[in-house]
Amino acid sequence: MTFRTRFAPSPTGPLHLGHAYSAILAHDLATSENGQFLLRIEDIDRSRARPQWEDQIYDDLAWLGLRWPEPVMRQSVRQAVYDKALDNLWARGLLYPCTCNRKDIAAAASAPQEGAPMHGPDGIIYPGTCREKRQHISDDAQRRPTDVPLRLDMVAAGRALGTAGQPIARMGAFYEAGAGPNGETGTITFTLDEVTETIGDVVLSRRDMGTSYHLSVVLDDAAQDITHVVRGQDLFEATRIHVILQALLELPTPRYIHHRLIRDGAGKRLAKRDDARAIAKYRAEGVSAADIRAMVGL
Repeated sequence: MTFRTRFAPSPTGPLHLGHAYSAILAHDLATSENGQFLLRIEDIDRSRARPQWEDQIYDDLAWLGLRWPEPVMRQSVRQAVYDKALDNLWARGLLYPCTCNRKDIAAAASAPQEGAPMHGPDGIIYPGTCREKRQHISDDAQRRPTDVPLRLDMVAAGRALGTAGQPIARMGAFYEAGAGPNGETGTITFTLDEVTETIGDVVLSRRDMGTSYHLSVVLDDAAQDITHVVRGQDLFEATRIHVILQALLELPTPRYIHHRLIRDGAGKRLAKRDDARAIAKYRAEGVSAADIRAMVGL
């Protein structure tokens, strides 16, 4: 099996030092394993994606000395793939429409059960309002709606995978070859109870883009035969969502390599709005690619 990893930025702003670290790390790992490094453009958010930012991604990564095969996968041309997966999950009764807005969700979740977290890897943990009020009708008698967000029913997903709150490898385990935020490494297991309490019913299709990050990243990694996913520790908790989707859609689960985050002087994680640490700014100031490697500790 060929070692294959990827770097998958969104063209919604300039790449910064954190992106440089992740991309270089993935590229170096693939090179050391005589494998392959792929580039994927995650442009499902068409309201924010811009051609100039995509062009800048190519320029910055090439300047860093990274190379990848062409053509580059772009999510904006893969909606038919996402639709097929959504139809599959809908027909099995694993999705339901959600008409709640952010204000509704925040209000319903403002008084969580004692000790229960309010936020998970997908934002505020959804309180299940639309799941509880939806009509119980045959899924195959109703077409999948496309004008409303669709959520994954985690309890129904657990039933589909045969779990009763126990850590089952097919649903609740992945191998961490890096380290999570608290040093988690090796085989990571989780139960259905943990997922429903700390993640909840995540959105798999948004009205304005027809899919979601969680669904598209799982399908795209499978389509590109990714064996090792290299990404920041901020996505460690979301990996549980991805493993569940992989099991439901009968897709392989790659190994995960979560890495430390590059932070500013105040300890805050870098964001695209932090133009002061954009790769392009360093380039304009005469910094070399070798300097960037040294700045991020590689």
